[in-house]
Amino acid sequence: MTLASAIVLLFLVIDPFGNVPFFVAALNDVQPARRRHVIIRELLIAYGVMVAFLFIGQPLLMVLGISGPALTIAGGVILFLIALRMVFPLRGRTAQELVEGEPFIVPLAIPYVAGPSVLAVELLLMSDEPTRWPVWLLAITAAWAATSVVVLFGSQVAERLGPRGLIAIERLMGMILVAIAIQMFLTGADMYFGRG
Repeated sequence: MTLASAIVLLFLVIDPFGNVPFFVAALNDVQPARRRHVIIRELLIAYGVMVAFLFIGQPLLMVLGISGPALTIAGGVILFLIALRMVFPLRGRTAQELVEGEPFIVPLAIPYVAGPSVLAVELLLMSDEPTRWPVWLLAITAAWAATSVVVLFGSQVAERLGPRGLIAIERLMGMILVAIAIQMFLTGADMYFGRG
């Protein structure tokens, strides 16, 4: 996987446009003067978690005895389920967490930014090519930076695009993610049957 494709994959999985309404709702009870400070703090915490997991994930896989093909197939399945939820959201159900007061770590940093799907992609990247960790670190940083821009200007983005615009972008991102997920599944299957 190239640096550019890793950045795009991580950005799609984080889904900042889909998370904008959640951020806006979670910060409703926070004083307007503190909102930017809270967002920056939560984004930095999320970045720290993502970077830490990049290096902790690989040893964890070795302890659990999970093979590369198994992880690739599992990653494809997980991404496919996430993508389906983006394209066909369940009516009457939401991923939004109820927040009282000022949010801290949960839910803004984890799971809105550094969620399970992002950590699964990091595991996948490191298991395939662990020696390219500087490239993956750069990809995480770039995807996080792009996400930060979207989230920091979340209220303006929401106003400009409107609810329908945000939904349309999320659906498009979901469609792209479906294709990536299927490719990952096929790659994992090819790795398993090709060596067998």
